[in-house]
Amino acid sequence: MSAPNPASRWNAADYIKNAAFVPALGAPVLALLDPQSGERILDLGCGDGILTAKIAEAGATVVGVDASEDMIRAARERGLDAHVGNGEALAFGPEFDAAFSNAALHWMLDGKAVAAGVYRALKPGARFIGEMGGQGNVAILRAGIRAELERRGYPVPANDPQWYPSPEEFTAIYAAAGFVDIDAKLIPRPTPLPEGVAAWLRVFRAGFMDSAQVPDADQAEIAQAVEASLAPQLRQPDGSWVADYVRLRFSMRKPL
Repeated sequence: MSAPNPASRWNAADYIKNAAFVPALGAPVLALLDPQSGERILDLGCGDGILTAKIAEAGATVVGVDASEDMIRAARERGLDAHVGNGEALAFGPEFDAAFSNAALHWMLDGKAVAAGVYRALKPGARFIGEMGGQGNVAILRAGIRAELERRGYPVPANDPQWYPSPEEFTAIYAAAGFVDIDAKLIPRPTPLPEGVAAWLRVFRAGFMDSAQVPDADQAEIAQAVEASLAPQLRQPDGSWVADYVRLRFSMRKPL
């Protein structure tokens, strides 16, 4: 089984400072999960545990899994049952009443392996609810950083190390894994970036710059250059910044 995505590099402190909008905008998908007291729920890609804690507050027993040791430390500091693990190699048996994932599956490039692992982890009749980046997600931001790195002569990877599927592609993979009643739809969601594009890049694309062999010492300067180049497209008249997010929200269940 493959190792976790090397371009998925996280710093919990930077994430809390610059990406608080991610769990905040996860409220609708958390409502769709509707966790119940007494349920045992898997949070796949739990990050620093903000939404995991909300699931626990509903009375559920929740187990968080994330590939980032730094994020798991932050989750454990919240008192959560959280573990470092590869979402493409889940080792759980059928023990969960539900699985949940917010803004994480697009970092797991082997979608078939993730689907199979979640299926194994769920009891018959259990549900899988979540949201991830979908087809067209952050297309302007992705093109901007790629163009800047190419302009500077860095060896840019041919493919972006994220999986942003169409509803059709996503549904086919999860149906093949055995899930039924799959509902997957794209939700365009222009998303404010309170700290600007450069801060977003430092949080969400440090790993991509690593893969393009950009030294850590140069990444902040490149992020500022990308921000300047994208101002005509992403900077609003009031000076704020908005990212071109597209989410794929889904629900499904394991058959009885």
